[in-house]
Amino acid sequence: MKKIFLSVLTVLFMASAAQAATWVAADRVSTVGKTIISKNNLPAKTTFKVVNGEADNSDTAITNVIQISATELSYTGNDSEVAAVIAHEMGYIINGTYSKNRMKDAAKDAVTSKLSPDNIISAAANSEFLADKNSLSDKKDADITGVDLMINTGYNPLAMIVVITKHPGSTWEALMGKPANSERAMNVFDYLSYNYPQKVKAGYGCQEYRAFLAYADPIVKERNSSAKKLEKFNKEQQKNKETRAKNIEKYKTTGGISGWGATYAILKSLTE
Repeated sequence: MKKIFLSVLTVLFMASAAQAATWVAADRVSTVGKTIISKNNLPAKTTFKVVNGEADNSDTAITNVIQISATELSYTGNDSEVAAVIAHEMGYIINGTYSKNRMKDAAKDAVTSKLSPDNIISAAANSEFLADKNSLSDKKDADITGVDLMINTGYNPLAMIVVITKHPGSTWEALMGKPANSERAMNVFDYLSYNYPQKVKAGYGCQEYRAFLAYADPIVKERNSSAKKLEKFNKEQQKNKETRAKNIEKYKTTGGISGWGATYAILKSLTE
């Protein structure tokens, strides 16, 4: 009996090792991406392309191709984490982030084109701090939109937290003993905790997630101990959920064009 048990363990180990050796994140993008599209009833004509450097999906509504960064895929280790990368990028598209930023850039150029670089308005418009805050806000919105897409797929939405914390964080976070990109990761955890508590209860078996929980648990306990903080939290998460659902529904009904995307296309056609 002992020999049989050891033999079974050996076979399972060899099978697992073989699977690990053949699993390549880039090769999984098409299959995982199509699963997300299909399970969420999004435009079926959408395809995926892995690219070097940053993905640029500003023309996805025209090309029906969603670019996925090979750099982002380097932080993945299974299909759920690949799904998190894809869903995050689709979150940008559904939220109209690319079109919104194009419109912001055009407005900024119009305001600052005739001003000197040291003018207070020009300096404010080109502020790195403002750009970073906008970028973080866009990332957080894309994260939770992506989580909604993952919920219907069978992929573990907690993988979004894992991928986020695998990315390099700030020196300040390291000095404070916080997980990398802790604000983004906590934003996802809060959203899941309120809207999909069973998914959080199911957990995610990896060291990165366990390390994040060690950080998140005291925050949750403190919030839950305050009726005022908990009420504010519930209102914020309900609003977030309604906004995500509205954006995804708009994207479906327009055949893959966000509200910002439609506005940008109209303004572009008028100016050309």
